[in-house]
Amino acid sequence: MGFKENLKSELLYKDMLVKELAAKTGISRHTLDNYLNVREHTPTLDVAVKIAQALGVSVEYLATGKEVSPPGINMSEENITLIKNYNLLNEADRKIIIELIQLLRKHRHKS
Repeated sequence: MGFKENLKSELLYKDMLVKELAAKTGISRHTLDNYLNVREHTPTLDVAVKIAQALGVSVEYLATGKEVSPPGINMSEENITLIKNYNLLNEADRKIIIELIQLLRKHRHKS
């Protein structure tokens, strides 16, 4: 998939409207609509960085659909998806997830 498809997918995944992305990035709705609808219309690097930062993904992810792990860390797609979903949670839900993980680890150590 290319930039257009990955941008559409990420907006859908984040349940974000184009006007919300425009407000977060300072990029006009018209320009964003061009990236979403016009074939082979991709942003400049500085614009792609703004879009990626607003969506909480890397520019490489928007360009290729693949997230790159930091050097020395090999993360599976499943782990990347877990982290992305965790990052979408509010603070209270994140605390619940952390508590659940701690309980599971304690339970496993007792067995």
